[in-house]
Amino acid sequence: MIKVNLLTVERRRARKKVFDTGRRVTVGCVVILLAAALAVGWRYWTLAGTSAQLDRDIGSAQREAAQLHSVIAQVQQFEHQRAQLQQRVGLIEQLRREQTGPVHMLDQISRALPPTLWLTGLTQAENPSEVVISGKCTTLTSLSDFVGNLEASGYFKRSVEIVRSELETISTPPGEVVAFTIRAIFQRPGVPAAPVEADVKIGGSKSQSKG
Repeated sequence: MIKVNLLTVERRRARKKVFDTGRRVTVGCVVILLAAALAVGWRYWTLAGTSAQLDRDIGSAQREAAQLHSVIAQVQQFEHQRAQLQQRVGLIEQLRREQTGPVHMLDQISRALPPTLWLTGLTQAENPSEVVISGKCTTLTSLSDFVGNLEASGYFKRSVEIVRSELETISTPPGEVVAFTIRAIFQRPGVPAAPVEADVKIGGSKSQSKG
């Protein structure tokens, strides 16, 4: 009877020991699972926060890029408008020069005429600055004075070219005159000309003109 009781006690102790071991294992597994769940949750929360921050940064960068594109478009439009205005100003200045050029040209030609010389024609060549002048004079000296006056004015580049000069007979009054053609290149106002000094003979008197 005593042996039976001892076996029963030992069995109970063995069962209790196994139960305690199983409970410890279960508790350990639960702890491990909880720790893993916490680690996974913390990692997910961290990645979600990082992803949200990246989304905010990307949105901010896109807004800044859109603003920069708008600014660049405005700058390009401004540059285009400025180029158009500069082109218009250049055209206006060119028209002004072309309008005032012939006026100065005719004025200087008129001033350079000696008393015994008159003009019969004045034409512009393909180059607007080049002018061909035709006329007649009583003596070759008058023609020489006319050429010298043009060169001394500072408005015509040196040298004025005498293309043709020949004697022609006239009936009224009877006699001979010199028919001539000269070619000169007009120097527009505002273009500096080299100073030229020449003795100009007009109406039988000599005067000094500086270019």
